[in-house]
Amino acid sequence: MTGPERYPTRPIRNLATRAIRAVAAVCVLAGLVAMASPGALAQSRIKDIADFEGVRENPLVGYGLVVGLLGTGDSLGSAVFTRESLIGMLERLGVNARDDALDTDNVAAVMVTATLPAFGRQGGRIDVTVSAIGDATSLLGGTLLVTPLLGADGEVYAVAQGNVAVGGFSFEGDAESLDKGVSTSGRIANGAVIEREVGFELADLERLRIMLRNPDFTTARRIAASVNQLVGGQRPVAEPLDPGTVQVAVPRNRPGGVVGLITDIENLSVRPDQIARVVIDEQNGVIVMGENVRISTVAIAQGNLTIRITETPQVSQPEPFSNTGTTAIVPRTEVDADQDEDQRLTVVDSGVTLQELVRGLNELGIGPRDMITILQAIKAAGALQAEIEVL
Repeated sequence: MTGPERYPTRPIRNLATRAIRAVAAVCVLAGLVAMASPGALAQSRIKDIADFEGVRENPLVGYGLVVGLLGTGDSLGSAVFTRESLIGMLERLGVNARDDALDTDNVAAVMVTATLPAFGRQGGRIDVTVSAIGDATSLLGGTLLVTPLLGADGEVYAVAQGNVAVGGFSFEGDAESLDKGVSTSGRIANGAVIEREVGFELADLERLRIMLRNPDFTTARRIAASVNQLVGGQRPVAEPLDPGTVQVAVPRNRPGGVVGLITDIENLSVRPDQIARVVIDEQNGVIVMGENVRISTVAIAQGNLTIRITETPQVSQPEPFSNTGTTAIVPRTEVDADQDEDQRLTVVDSGVTLQELVRGLNELGIGPRDMITILQAIKAAGALQAEIEVL
């Protein structure tokens, strides 16, 4: 056979293009498989799923006065606590205001809140939030006077003072008002000075405790195994005490000490496990389902009865140039019932995944609120292998 008869007449360029496309498709498929693998998606750092015992923040609260307001403060006649606080402050400064009739609207009583960070040292500064508790309409332009901030034990841990930064504003006239944001609450950046430290020496610890934010036996065991693999040695140093706590014995003579050990542990990656749970917010119609949700074989049908009544009254008039008859309104009513007869019965097989479950429910053409009722009915029938949590 001759050359043209032996080989098909196919351009070499088309063959090369198809080969390149085939290789690209294989690469994309391999990338999708790698992305879908549990090990690639489910790995999380320990610092993102757990906390270390003792490394915590402490809330602080205090009561103070904001002065310098432009007529937007508390009314001293109705806000008795503001009046008494103002008199007490003036008396501490040597001013006798008991016998005077105080009449000012430039002062507001406020609650001051802050968070003392872990290992906050004396002399450090923290942010504070100032919120009005009286009938003040705005804290714009006000200054917070010296306010002690107390901890849960009643001790003073910080002192706050400074100009209040308010993000909102409120203006009102005789016929119209304009509001933006919340003008009765503001912040003072670095507005408090730490006066007392929380006694906790991290470097002297002989044992660390890792506290899981979502307690789970499997996750705790995986964390312990990862820590033991990191430290090495013949005897394990980490053991799970309960679903929410993993105890780690600090090895002696480890480079970096306790801080170095915590740094190495919190950057370890583990695959957290979780129970099958369906979270339902009935108020907003929100449904969140975990990946481990499974159901047994069940048939689902959903339908609603909708009745529509339409009133279209018509006007009846007598014939032209007629001396008899009057104009009257004749009612016309149309009643229509929709029983959703086009809805179908959907069968969901046993052991389906979350994606297949959602696809099966979507085939019914229902909304989130109807889906909530269906999930609760499946759970009541014993076909939903998951825990339902209603917010």
